[in-house]
Amino acid sequence: MLTIKLKDDYIKLGQALKAAGVAGSGVDAKIMIQDGLVKVNGETEYQRGKKLYDGYVVTCNGETIQIIK
Repeated sequence: MLTIKLKDDYIKLGQALKAAGVAGSGVDAKIMIQDGLVKVNGETEYQRGKKLYDGYVVTCNGETIQIIK
């Protein structure tokens, strides 16, 4: 499991995928999200700008990302 420590109150989904190394670029993150490959808290998410807060869990390509404060 990968973890991302928040510097602010939230991080956007596309930024989180890049920060965790799951997406190589913003374009890669956008394509993965549009293709329905990303889940936030168990639900498929299609918004790249979705705000992720402390305690959220993102799954993509077999990787799990935990958002912590």
